[in-house]
Amino acid sequence: MLRIQNIRLPLDYTDTDLKKSVGKKLHIPFEQIQQIQIRKRSVDARKKDNISFLFTLDVKISNEKKVFQKCSKDKDISLAVMQKYRVNICHSSERPVVVGFGPAGMFSAYVLAKAGLRPIILERGCPVEERVQHVQNFRSSGILKPESNIQFGEGGAGTFSDGKLNTGIKDDRIRFVLETFVQCGAPSEILWQAKPHIGTDYLQNMVKNFRLLIQQLGGEFHFQAKFTEFSLNHQQLTAIRYIQNDELHEISTKHAILALGHSARDTLEQLYQKNIIFTPKPFAIGVRIEHLQKDINKALYGKFWNHPALGAANYQLAVHLNNGRSLYTFCMCPGGEVVASASEPEKLSVNGMSYFRRDGKNANSALLVGVSPKDFGSEHPLAGIFFQREWEKKAFQAGGGNYFAPVVCVGDFLHHRESNSFGRIQPTYIPGVKFASPDQYLPDYVCETLRSGIQEMNRRIQGFACEDAILTGIESRSSSPVRMCRDENYCSTGISGLYPCGEGAGYSGGITSSAVDGIKCAEAVLRQIRAERI
Repeated sequence: MLRIQNIRLPLDYTDTDLKKSVGKKLHIPFEQIQQIQIRKRSVDARKKDNISFLFTLDVKISNEKKVFQKCSKDKDISLAVMQKYRVNICHSSERPVVVGFGPAGMFSAYVLAKAGLRPIILERGCPVEERVQHVQNFRSSGILKPESNIQFGEGGAGTFSDGKLNTGIKDDRIRFVLETFVQCGAPSEILWQAKPHIGTDYLQNMVKNFRLLIQQLGGEFHFQAKFTEFSLNHQQLTAIRYIQNDELHEISTKHAILALGHSARDTLEQLYQKNIIFTPKPFAIGVRIEHLQKDINKALYGKFWNHPALGAANYQLAVHLNNGRSLYTFCMCPGGEVVASASEPEKLSVNGMSYFRRDGKNANSALLVGVSPKDFGSEHPLAGIFFQREWEKKAFQAGGGNYFAPVVCVGDFLHHRESNSFGRIQPTYIPGVKFASPDQYLPDYVCETLRSGIQEMNRRIQGFACEDAILTGIESRSSSPVRMCRDENYCSTGISGLYPCGEGAGYSGGITSSAVDGIKCAEAVLRQIRAERI
């Protein structure tokens, strides 16, 4: 097949238009085209009076070699290299353990299961069906279930999110990740969207199907099973232990992947006490900002703001300020809502979530300020965790102490005023909100950066700093504040057979990069098991 880039078509294009454009590009009659597969489609909105789609296509034609030779000087045309990710069977009685069933744990378990090793999966939270009920109960009642919430449970934190799959990494394994998601029920559009997303409604069913797929391959699941300890013999892993139904259990194994997630603070602290080597890493804190989605659409799409082919507009902004810090948007959720993502008693944190259709009234995004170990006030390896807890506790208190979130209107925040009413925009956070400025629950330098940065972002998107936009806090879980050090074999430094993995270990950020890191750790396990058999 031939791969063709930079095919531009209007928003109202038809399949015939697509075919004619390919024929024109290849200088052949379009009847000669046998098949067209969209590899990527993105929106070009740089000119708001002429918004269009840009395509990358895989095309099957007759006389492919002859046509390609004629087009050899066109940089937009190449031979499509179709690679399929494969897992070879590993003949061993070894049963590796995977701790955590977020994206990293899901894909490490899947690869191990495809290799025939029948992995044992430990998840401290509940199956996704029960977890959904616990999350809904928390949002309606404010009663937190510490082991089953937006952070903990089958599918990980990404299950209650926008389900974004775009990533800054480049890796051949990404296609395998996307194809597996589709196999488990994700919308097929994620295979070609420039900024693919699944939506929390699809994610919940997809996660269940992923579990069933692994079980069909011999994987074994234990839910509400909290990993606590491990045993070594001459620095080689020999067993891991977990608590389930208040009983301590042990599994003998020489290989365990720790895909803990970025909020398993208690487990990270236990690992630190067991001399696992950690290092602090930069992360970011801030708030969520909400606008009317139609206002964002108008600002970004102009006269096309309501065109059905475009859907809800999204943005990504970053500004560098005179105080030496930067403000950037993160995890923008078009047509979404701000959700309660606390996982510890008397600590508050928020996140963004949207459904696949992204048809909610509001848009929201995190507004984050980078913080580094020098801001943590301690040289302790886990100082970033302590830093998170400090400000999450202040946010909990600012919201009234009942998991209500502190909110303020942007106009009031910029002018150092207290809010006492909302304008056109109503907050989406449940169970409720209380007026309180970020000055009550964020460091001064973060608030200073927010004030300057929001006004700078307003120059990029007209109306971004509108008076009645809403700031909701605190966003503090954008990434892990620590890294579990590992060696060239993906093992924890100094310990053979223990594999720190994914976002919680500090090696990824987001669903796709976490899934890829899970695959890499599973591959490392397979290499080691095969080496042991030689």
